[in-house]
Amino acid sequence: MQEHRATTRDGRAVTLRFEQAEFAARLARTRAELRRRDLAALLVFGQETHYYLTGFDTAGYVFYQVGIITADERATIVLTRRPDLAQARDTSLYDDIRVWYDGEGANPAQELRAILAELGLGGARIGIELATYGLTGFNHQLTRDALDDFCALVDASDVVRAQRVTKSFAEIAYVRRSAALADDAIVAMVGAARAGVIDSAVTAAGVSAMLGGGGDMPAGGPLVNSGRRAVYGRGVCGPRKLDAQDQLMLELGASYCRYNVCIEHSVAIGAPKPRQVFMFETARDTLYAMTEIARPGAPIGAIAEVFLARLDKAGFARQRFAACGYSLGATYRPTWMDVPPMIHAGNPMPLQPGMTLFPHVMLGDMEEGVAAGVGYTILITETGAEVLSRLPLELHRR
Repeated sequence: MQEHRATTRDGRAVTLRFEQAEFAARLARTRAELRRRDLAALLVFGQETHYYLTGFDTAGYVFYQVGIITADERATIVLTRRPDLAQARDTSLYDDIRVWYDGEGANPAQELRAILAELGLGGARIGIELATYGLTGFNHQLTRDALDDFCALVDASDVVRAQRVTKSFAEIAYVRRSAALADDAIVAMVGAARAGVIDSAVTAAGVSAMLGGGGDMPAGGPLVNSGRRAVYGRGVCGPRKLDAQDQLMLELGASYCRYNVCIEHSVAIGAPKPRQVFMFETARDTLYAMTEIARPGAPIGAIAEVFLARLDKAGFARQRFAACGYSLGATYRPTWMDVPPMIHAGNPMPLQPGMTLFPHVMLGDMEEGVAAGVGYTILITETGAEVLSRLPLELHRR
């Protein structure tokens, strides 16, 4: 795993996943956007934003954790809990690390207010990241109660999010490594799938391949649904033993340095039903057509329009989903989905080189209990879409 040494303003040595110059460019773009929107600062609650702007890598976002990025060149500040102090010091470019301590009646939002007052931001327009798992409804209310009479809070969830949709060359290198891990996981899972084993053993084979290959623990899943469960769009708890004639839907997001690449494959145990074969062939051919339309300048929604038109014509209007994929990037639990954007009809966002997307086709016949699906991650290039998987699209038979 590539590491870069860097130093903060006060001379603290840190270890980063990208060169310090890349972080500096990201921070400069963020500050320029804050000034354009007449925002004095940004309150960072998204863990993905902490990571993108400073390298800070932690699970502490499940508690109250906030970064303060001013529109000018002042020191960056993070307010976090004591268990995250060492990681903030060692893995982030935050210049000033403040700690709040657990206790009866502790209110970190009041400590945030004190920091903003120290910065002279009373009465200012301040952006806040709302569209993130890093800010619960409870913590949002704490923040509003603490700041409503102090400053004007403005939703600025897209200030950094808009930057993260397209990837740099350094980020794409991590994406490619994740793609290799995703392929390795599918190969291991298909190899483990056979009658008589529990489907959680198939899950274990995939996770082992990813971790053994140097990846991170996945940001979600994997989804391994067998039998009747294969028509589900989400994973469920409890293992199930595979029958002599069975089916598996495999969907996972491999992660390397937090960058996720998704993949989806179908497995038939024993002889597949003709209905499943037809569903799979339709899904595969539709995915090819979706990939062909994914070119720079085209709206993301055009991918979904191909998806809808082909599946509806084939008679699968009731068996398909409404959306057919989403953006990917560096994310944390509970999900590998890095949205927006979603791939749905009417989405006008233009495709741009450097975007990584997961187009997929999932068909679930709830009446017959038959499912088929396929998907892979694509990188938008200057001329089209590069598929980041070496695996053939086939209905795997075991």
